[in-house]
Amino acid sequence: MADDPKGPPGSTGEEPSSEQAHGPASYDPSGTSVQGRYDEPYAYNPEVVTEKAVTVAPVVKTLQGPVKPPPPPPPPDDPADAEEDGMLRMSFLDHLDELRRRIIFILYGLGVAFISCVYFSDKLWLIASEPATSALRNLGVNPPKLAALTPMESFSTIWVKLPLLTSLFVVSPWVLYQVWAFISPGLYKKERRWAAPFVIVSAGLFISGGMFAYFVAFRYGIEFLLGIGRDINVTPVISISEYFDLFVNVTLGIGLVFELPMIIFFLTLLRLASPKFLLEHSRYAILAIVILAAIITPTPDIFNLMLFAVPMCLLFFIGVFASYVLVLRREKLPFPWKAFALTMLVIVALAVGCVVVAIRYYHYHLLTYWPFISR
Repeated sequence: MADDPKGPPGSTGEEPSSEQAHGPASYDPSGTSVQGRYDEPYAYNPEVVTEKAVTVAPVVKTLQGPVKPPPPPPPPDDPADAEEDGMLRMSFLDHLDELRRRIIFILYGLGVAFISCVYFSDKLWLIASEPATSALRNLGVNPPKLAALTPMESFSTIWVKLPLLTSLFVVSPWVLYQVWAFISPGLYKKERRWAAPFVIVSAGLFISGGMFAYFVAFRYGIEFLLGIGRDINVTPVISISEYFDLFVNVTLGIGLVFELPMIIFFLTLLRLASPKFLLEHSRYAILAIVILAAIITPTPDIFNLMLFAVPMCLLFFIGVFASYVLVLRREKLPFPWKAFALTMLVIVALAVGCVVVAIRYYHYHLLTYWPFISR
């Protein structure tokens, strides 16, 4: 039987035509492409590609959804790590450079204050020498004046030392601010907000200590010292340099001692001390305060010693109280108002009892001026 010439293409060994292989061709009138039924275009058509891109792009965007930013890193588990992120990082050389800058700023402030105080040197000396002249007047020394024993004594004391001492008290807020600016990079971000209270309270305590020394401690001490030999034919003659050296020691010493509450508060802020530790070792603190008061006190009598030691002990416990409040605030605990009120009542009752005992059994009487009680 002969082969059917109308069999399927290629059955006779002939090559199939393009129409048989790919189906009927589609003709493009522009002459740019010829496409079979299943083939892609032979040539590139910009209009076709652009139309496909415009048509496909919204579909892809719709399928993928809007592009979202990457999620933030998870917060640290430890709150201390979160606080440490706000701390500034400085190298050792950066610390040295910062220390140099702060010292220069302090010297600039002292220089400006010193020049201003030199202009008022005469009036400042009248104020500084008033405790001595008042003590001499009370002791019957006439005229109540200080003596210059060397030619340079008046110049070095009135025009150099006294303006320098006064400028230290005047510029103390600026100095304390520079100290805070130097140590603040090592503190947490929350703790840096204590800058204004630290400067104001520290400067206020330093100036208050100087005023306490001038109006109370030094005034009574110098009168006691000058009156020791008046009944045995000793006439006091005071050198202005010796007098001013004692004046500087007492005023600066008490001014620095009055910074005790801020020192305790700052140690607690740096987590170097705690209220519990301070109270457990308070007996050692009181002993150190009495020894320091004995060194600073210009007289050896017990009255002037207690005049120094009692305010210093009070300042110590004020600092412990401020430290306790800081710890409560740091740990977000409520303040025990009932215990505080009861403690204050006990302290007031003890103080009143001491005054009553002194008046009734030791023949003391009350005064309307400092020290408000005397024999």
